[in-house]
Amino acid sequence: MPFCDMVLAHQLLLGYFILWFGILLTSWWLFARRRPPRPQPLPQPAPRVSILIAARNEEQAIGRCLSSIRQLNYPHEQLEVLLGDDGSVDATAAIAGATMLGFAGSFKIIRIEEHLGTARGKANVLAHLARQATTDFFLITDADIAVPPTWVQGLLAYWRPGMATITGLTVVRGPRLFDRLQGLDWLMSLSLVQMVSDRGQPVTAMGNNMLITREAYQATGGYENLPFSVTEDYELFQAILRRGYGWLNVYDPMVLAESLPIATWAKLMHQRRRWLRGVEQLPLGIRIGLLLYAGFYPALLLAAWWWGLQVALGILGAKMLAQGLLATSAFRKAGLKPPLYLLPLFELYTVGVTAGMTWFRLSRKPFDWKGRQYRE
Repeated sequence: MPFCDMVLAHQLLLGYFILWFGILLTSWWLFARRRPPRPQPLPQPAPRVSILIAARNEEQAIGRCLSSIRQLNYPHEQLEVLLGDDGSVDATAAIAGATMLGFAGSFKIIRIEEHLGTARGKANVLAHLARQATTDFFLITDADIAVPPTWVQGLLAYWRPGMATITGLTVVRGPRLFDRLQGLDWLMSLSLVQMVSDRGQPVTAMGNNMLITREAYQATGGYENLPFSVTEDYELFQAILRRGYGWLNVYDPMVLAESLPIATWAKLMHQRRRWLRGVEQLPLGIRIGLLLYAGFYPALLLAAWWWGLQVALGILGAKMLAQGLLATSAFRKAGLKPPLYLLPLFELYTVGVTAGMTWFRLSRKPFDWKGRQYRE
């Protein structure tokens, strides 16, 4: 390579790292200094709400989920809990019924046996549940989620007239090292999503911790009239935005739900490939930013080749320090202790996820979700 071209290449690589760290540190600074909107007192009497849960072969998780519903600090007589049993062949329904025995609110298990319109999978279950719901507020969560006691009032407290969706906060919790790495990944990612959302850019709504009004849901025509997507929450969110409704992402311990971790690396890849379908539909600027962020490790290898191993290790150490700042803010604002000891292993985890997802995407392999396979 000619000398001038080599100098330019080194300058471009240096510029990439300056840009990369600039974006991450600016994101951390904006997130750390954010002033969220204040929740408002609920009207009295407290409004009735419908809690919608889709379940398919969830006998290991559904008892935990419904037990958290029973522990809600909200008048139980104002709760309508609808569980959609999506063709389960295990004891999901029996465990659910036993867990909710004696519940003071309304509880119903609905066996899903037919498709509504274009809806499939979880979207089809929610389409059925929305038709059964009798209130003006739908609170959606998943069978592998445990919601906090303050969940209902926490979401309702941020709702304003004209607003369609309120998205809460979710963290992965589990005893294994692999589980804790997933938790660090989730909360750091959600802090970045929150920072972008605070700037007025809608990114996504998570279907495991979300409030949507009946009015907005029906205005979209419901899942049965939306294009099928394995990221059904994002498809619904986009349909709501097109109709001019307001939205809000809430980063508040009051709405911090806990998700069970993914058990194996292979299942994690299938989950992330499903999520990538939603990422591929994000605005171009956000996708470019994500590609820039993901390019760190190839750039680091180039830095090790050109500038030496010590320089590359210094850059990697600076990355861990910068991510430590973000992790500290992300966990503390969620009311949790930041697991900074995980940061060195988190680098290996991130490399593995990036490499695995790249291979998964290029190979165009079908991905599995809840025992069903989906293709590109």
